[in-house]
This record gives sequence, C-alpha cells and structure tokens, in this order.
Amino acid sequence: MEKEVWRFIDSGNCSPAFNMALDEALLEWHSEGKIPPTIRFYGWNPPTLSIGYFQKAEKEIDMEAVKKYGLGFVRRPTGGRGVLHDQELTYSVIVSEAHPNMPQTVTEAYRVISQGILEGFRFLGLDAYFAVPKTEEEKADLKNPRSAVCFDAPSWYELVVEGRKVAGSAQTRQKGVILQHGSILLDLDEDMLFSLFKYPNERVKERLRQNFKNKAVAINELTDRNITINEAKEAFFKGFEKGLNVQLERYELTDDELFYVQQLAKNKYETDEWNFKR
Repeated sequence: MEKEVWRFIDSGNCSPAFNMALDEALLEWHSEGKIPPTIRFYGWNPPTLSIGYFQKAEKEIDMEAVKKYGLGFVRRPTGGRGVLHDQELTYSVIVSEAHPNMPQTVTEAYRVISQGILEGFRFLGLDAYFAVPKTEEEKADLKNPRSAVCFDAPSWYELVVEGRKVAGSAQTRQKGVILQHGSILLDLDEDMLFSLFKYPNERVKERLRQNFKNKAVAINELTDRNITINEAKEAFFKGFEKGLNVQLERYELTDDELFYVQQLAKNKYETDEWNFKR
C-alpha cells in the first residue's frame, strides 16, 4: 500500500519571530487546503528563550539575564513553559484534526505524533519510551506545574530515556489544525537556563535545579559519542517517516511564502504587544 506523502521543510537557523511565524503560516495554509500535512525542522539564531502562550513574562522571566546572554525572546502560540532553544533540534508537525490517523483528544494525538520522535531516538541507538503519569499526585502535577521551566513540568506521554525526559513538546489546535512543536536537546547549558527565570529565593532556585537534573537530560549526556545536529536530523527524519507511516518530501518555500512569513514575523511575533502583554 502506498504511503501518504507529507511535506518536509528544513528551514535552518532562523530568528525567533520568523520561527513562530512560519509555524503559524503552515497551520493557516494547511487549514485552507493549500499544503499537505507538514513536518518542519529548525534551529534558532540567536539562541532563544521562548515562553508559553499563557505565561506572564514580567512575573516569571529575568529579562536582564536574557539580554546579558544575548538571547532572543519570543512568546509561542502554544501553551507550556519556558524553553531555552540553543543546542537542539526543534521540530513542528502540522496536520488536520480530521486526519484519519489523528485521535480526537489532545493527549492521544500527542502520543501519535510523538511516535515519530520516539522512533528517531531509537535510530540514534537510544532506548526511548513513553512514561504515562499513573498516580493521582502525578496527574495533579500536570494541571499545576511548579516551575516555569518546560523540561521540569510533567506532561502526558512523556518521552524518556533511562527515566529522564529527553524531549519537550507543546500543542495548539486552531482552524481545525493541530500544531505540535518541540525541542530535542543535544546539549544543555544548565547555568544559563536557570539564570533566566525569577525565583522567590536562592533556596527555591537550587531545589528546582536539582529536581530538573533528576528529571531531564540532553542526548549527548546519554551516549559516549557526540551526536551532531546533522545526525539528529537524519535520525528524526527517518523516525517521523516510520512513526507516522508516511513518506516525507522535501520542500523549499517560494518567494511569496517567505514574504508572507516575514511580514507575519514583523507585525506580530517581533512586537512587545504579543511578547509581553499577557
């Protein structure tokens, strides 16, 4: 049986505003029937702190530290917590809610889409699996994450290797389309990450940091060899093809599409109104 063909875009390292604008544009174009389901890989220039749609930047983020490190800053259209995008492969998946392989519930759709990431880890030789919150306490944590840091907050169908979280993802549904995007960490500068958030005091900061160490891990901490971004791209490309049972066809944006995304980035994702007024 022939596999369904999905579009694949590797947009390389782009500005924070462009990255979020392109994800939004792909969602829009797919909702209008202009493009097939799409998987995109991307990176960040400069490295960037992104925050979830509902987070309060002034209250939770130390903007002086963001400036000190020369980081970009952007609010995502998806929920979730703060993510430092630096040494990672970022992915997004755009697919219709009505797609025959997409379950109706957010958590089940998350599991189906994340199967592609799971297979990617396996192509890298890592034994990844889904950990599902079982106890009432774990389920309660989902509703009230204690930390503003993404990889510290539990979620349904957590992707773990050796008991620690290896990928953080967020999802939104608009115009009948699912947009899921997330980070696959190759390496992590923990000092930088924990200096970007506000804490009641140093003790709380240290406790959360210790907690994070026990819960989250970057790929290169788990393996003797150094996995490069190109190796990761190859593994997760094959992972998505296998996990979603699709064929990925490479695509480059047209000049008109690029112009549309650049305008959306400028008029929305670069503005203080979008990034700070929540």
